[in-house]
Amino acid sequence: MKFAITVFPGSNCDYDAYYALKNIGINVDFVWHKTHNLDRYDGILIPGGFSYGDYLRTGAIAKFSPIMKSLIKQSKKGKIIIGICNGCQILIESGLLPGALIINKSVKFISKPVTLNIHSYNSIFTKNISEGKKIIMPIAHKQGNYIAKSDTLKELKDNDQIIFKYNDNPNGSVFDIAGITNRKRNILGMMPHPERASDNLLGYDDGKLIFESVLNNYE
Repeated sequence: MKFAITVFPGSNCDYDAYYALKNIGINVDFVWHKTHNLDRYDGILIPGGFSYGDYLRTGAIAKFSPIMKSLIKQSKKGKIIIGICNGCQILIESGLLPGALIINKSVKFISKPVTLNIHSYNSIFTKNISEGKKIIMPIAHKQGNYIAKSDTLKELKDNDQIIFKYNDNPNGSVFDIAGITNRKRNILGMMPHPERASDNLLGYDDGKLIFESVLNNYE
């Protein structure tokens, strides 16, 4: 399995993501945001950071980068797409995931470990995680408060697209949402950082479970 790690001006979790994937046996390349072709990759990960300095709105400029046209094309083919923190914001801004992310309820940047509940095991991202297990990883964001219209929320619930929920909601996200998929279930957007919790040297290794699940269930 081969993954591309997109790199935008301002990405700062690209190396974290690179080693989190590489250390479990996934082949990984860094791909600059001006790249036009992602055909040779099985999956694409958009890392966290502050793409384009988060000017205008988080992810609002990155969605116009040349790489996004190819990423959208690959997503329609069913390839695995993961957006973490700023990557999640970019996916939502690009329309690949529904809803919006606004400033945290506390109006502060929050950086701390959080506990997540697995809300759906019906995804390639969670199939390998033991049922009932709570996973721990850090968050680091100011605009992680997930909102959506009532009909969108109903669709997310009805289609089992809510994958992760906060055990103790840190930012005010509706329904405690921490991560969602698209309807086809090949795109995951989440605000917590699994790549920063992928080795015991980092304090936690629960994030590795998500990446291992993708690797073990990829066809």
